[in-house]
Amino acid sequence: MKLILARIGNHPTVVMAQREISRYLSRMDETLTLEERIYAAYDPAVSDVLWLGLDISLPLSQKVDEINIDVTYGIGHITASNHRSVLVAAYRFLYELGCRYLFPGRGGEIVPTRTLDAAALTVSVHESASYRHRGMCIEGAVSYEHVRDMIDWLPKVGMNGYFMQFKTPSDFFKRFYNSTANPHLPATPVSDEDVAHIWERLEEEISLRSLDYHAVGHGWTCEPFGVSGTDWDTFEGEIPESIRPYLALVNGERTFWGGIPLNTNLCYSNAVVREKMTDAIVEYCVSHPAVNFLHFWLADGKNNHCECERCAVLPPSDFYVMMLNELDKKLSAVGVTTKIVCLIYVDLLWEPVRERIQNPDRFVLMFAPITRTYSHAFTDFDASQAIELSPYLRNKLKMPSSVAENVARLAKWQTEQLGGDSFDFDYHLMWDHYIDPGYMECARILHTDMTNLDRIGLGGMVSCQTQRAAFPTGLPMYAMARGLWDRNSSFARICDEYFTAAFGQDGQAVQMYLSSLSALFDPVYLRAEKPRDETGVRSRCARVRALIERFRCEHALRLDDKNISRRHLAYHADICLLYADVLETHLGGGSEEQKCAAKQALMDYVQAAEPTLHAVFDVNNFEDSIFRRYLRRHSK
Repeated sequence: MKLILARIGNHPTVVMAQREISRYLSRMDETLTLEERIYAAYDPAVSDVLWLGLDISLPLSQKVDEINIDVTYGIGHITASNHRSVLVAAYRFLYELGCRYLFPGRGGEIVPTRTLDAAALTVSVHESASYRHRGMCIEGAVSYEHVRDMIDWLPKVGMNGYFMQFKTPSDFFKRFYNSTANPHLPATPVSDEDVAHIWERLEEEISLRSLDYHAVGHGWTCEPFGVSGTDWDTFEGEIPESIRPYLALVNGERTFWGGIPLNTNLCYSNAVVREKMTDAIVEYCVSHPAVNFLHFWLADGKNNHCECERCAVLPPSDFYVMMLNELDKKLSAVGVTTKIVCLIYVDLLWEPVRERIQNPDRFVLMFAPITRTYSHAFTDFDASQAIELSPYLRNKLKMPSSVAENVARLAKWQTEQLGGDSFDFDYHLMWDHYIDPGYMECARILHTDMTNLDRIGLGGMVSCQTQRAAFPTGLPMYAMARGLWDRNSSFARICDEYFTAAFGQDGQAVQMYLSSLSALFDPVYLRAEKPRDETGVRSRCARVRALIERFRCEHALRLDDKNISRRHLAYHADICLLYADVLETHLGGGSEEQKCAAKQALMDYVQAAEPTLHAVFDVNNFEDSIFRRYLRRHSK
């Protein structure tokens, strides 16, 4: 069989799409003869070829990702509405031929060996993505390879954007390269300058795929005033008196909130503060034209806003909208069209009372419900019932955990400020997935949220998560991507497809096993959303052990299995047994000595395993989430 792949034009993303089709087809069938051609434009007089490029029947659009695949016996076209979508279409063509991209990196690829005769090379797909925004945000402890593999994976599963937090994302890379907490991962320290060079290379990867490029967010309350805002470290030394007047007055003092500049809000009623911040953003946008979406956030943390007389007259959101309007005017004056992402998050969930956004087309609304529960999906409440919303009380707010109240807060912003372009910025795979070791319940909630975003007026999702979230499987990320591309997708069918691809004939058994683990670990209980029950904890941990031992014996799990998904499952079984010991001692009435011993055994094992599992399992984030975030809830 001979296939002639005719590329239209020389756009780098389309060039990549052609190379990827050739590369994967060659892996599938070594006997296939491939010829690559280049044409300046589509030529209807040229027959017997497979055209690849922009769809001349569609208007060029960066907003709508639409793919058209019509291939019969290896002849036809793979086209799309923009260059990014051409690459998405290329991977979709390969998907229809049996390729699967279960999680980032080569280990997550399933490339079947098969004969690609004329009949096999027949594919027809005509689809548009359900949501405009389908992105990933850097978080966790990462290496260059981890982020590169994530960027590479995104278009393979139909996603279209990447978000680099901070001007220089040093914190995330230093957690991996500079950490000495794990003796099995020797430190190879990097500086801010090193990270800047790493990120330049990663920017090239984003550009090559024509992905939406989101940037910054954190740091605008620090960097314009000469204070580093690249991490959550405490400030060393004396606060310069030149900037002290700009800091928020809280409890009668203008200082860094908790000693951390990044968590420190400013005196936003001060015109100099607003001018310095907005000028810095304009300068960044002018010097970084590749950034499509510039995020303008206030400080991290909550209940930390200025209490001076001028600030106290309005909620922080009023001063925020004031700055957004000032920023829009400055950007328009210099001809910058960059979209500004404005954030509703913690204190900013409370909408403005006076100010209104004057140019909605400049802004994209980002909903970041960081205090929500993941025991329920966004639509798990009666939308017809009115939600009583608490008034704004400066620095005395109780952040909402229910999805109903969070969604009601969003609705106030949508009706009064920005009812257009928007997306969810959520944390399903940041911390919460670690209390669901089977990954089945978190995957279900995540997919349900994605397929119902339109029902709460949102146009997609940028997932704020550790980049290494595919242990024991990549199902949550995979289901997220599928739900964002197709809001009518079925979670049950996605699960069947995923587990068959990863585990073959054992797929259904593995799915049932992991579902049982999710139920037995009981994420709702671990979120401290159920009454304390030490007897129940001990009983569930005993059942976890029995389930794992039975499954491990029946399916011959081995740490040296050649199948990477089965190998991960073997490590996962060992870790879950130790995890059960931790939960039993911490929540089931163990002594302090037993608690310490169980934690040490678990961490010794996961640290020793991280060199093998580092691509899919973020040990740093796992420890922080389990012991600092969730188990502490039960000690209160």
